[in-house]
Amino acid sequence: MIKLYDYTLSGNCYKIRLMMNILNIDYETIPIDFYPGKQHKSEDFLMVNPLGQLPVLDEDGLLLRDSQAILIYLASKYDFSGKWFPMGCPEKLSKIYQWLVFADEITETSSAARLHDSFFYDFDVESCRSGAHRLFRRLDEQLWFNESQGHNWICSGDDPTIADIACFPYVILSEEGGISRQDYPAIRRWCDRVKRIPRFQAMSGVFPAGPAY
Repeated sequence: MIKLYDYTLSGNCYKIRLMMNILNIDYETIPIDFYPGKQHKSEDFLMVNPLGQLPVLDEDGLLLRDSQAILIYLASKYDFSGKWFPMGCPEKLSKIYQWLVFADEITETSSAARLHDSFFYDFDVESCRSGAHRLFRRLDEQLWFNESQGHNWICSGDDPTIADIACFPYVILSEEGGISRQDYPAIRRWCDRVKRIPRFQAMSGVFPAGPAY
């Protein structure tokens, strides 16, 4: 059984829970008191992940850290459709990797602003918000262009990939860091499409899709 070291309010942990739910993977949650307990910095947890970061996935003693690496592992091993991480398509894989790096930049900006506002981290919040808006403009342009070509997802094609799952949490949670999505219509449409993926799972601050019209 897979074990996930998890904090329910973490966007990076959420993307792993979301992926496992979509792929119908059974797992056990090991709750970590990120705030206010800072259990991720405890001596016991540092033996699991010396970097003191969440999430961590443990499958039969194989320990994986970093949410993007975990997404690759889960899709490679458990997605029998081959759509979420299409290993037979080098061109699409290279684009997915680019957007996984982009997702890390969203974490460094939008997530950091959320940590400042909700968890009292001492960050330069205006710089974080400015950086997030720069990334959101790029993402909105990508999504708008893909829509104009008849594609609904970050990477061109008929199906979502782990790039969408990687970018989604700290986009949809951005307003908890004072970052409005009002000026990004393509992002708002994409967020609604992500919420309509079969077996989509909500979390605190992330609500299910409304009725389709």
